[in-house]
Amino acid sequence: MAMKIRLARGGSKKRPFYRIVAADSRMPRDGRFIEKLGTYNPLLPKDSEERVKMNMERIQYWLDQGAQPTDRIARMLEAAGAKEKAERNNPKKGTPGKKAQERAEEKAAKAAEAAEAAAAPAEEEAAAAEE
Repeated sequence: MAMKIRLARGGSKKRPFYRIVAADSRMPRDGRFIEKLGTYNPLLPKDSEERVKMNMERIQYWLDQGAQPTDRIARMLEAAGAKEKAERNNPKKGTPGKKAQERAEEKAAKAAEAAEAAAAPAEEEAAAAEE
């Protein structure tokens, strides 16, 4: 039985509230779980102590039993210091979209033209000074 430590959504529409649970990976997201391990309330400020509550003792037990945390839970465990930071690689996420790339190219072209225009009078003045 593959175990996961994951979020199970609760709360009403547009007011999310999550339980951190240990569940069989084959069960639905909000379905049957084995044990409730904590809560997560994304509506609270990030510095609030009530935003993420975890029973670290039980979470460590499940991790020792081979349960795999989801990406979001892994990040919460890293923030709590219970897990070492994993190296993540998503090189495409940081690249700008097509429109932003086009705007950057236009801006670079205008800057190059302005630099050329500024350099041309300076060259003429230097040539006139030499004569």
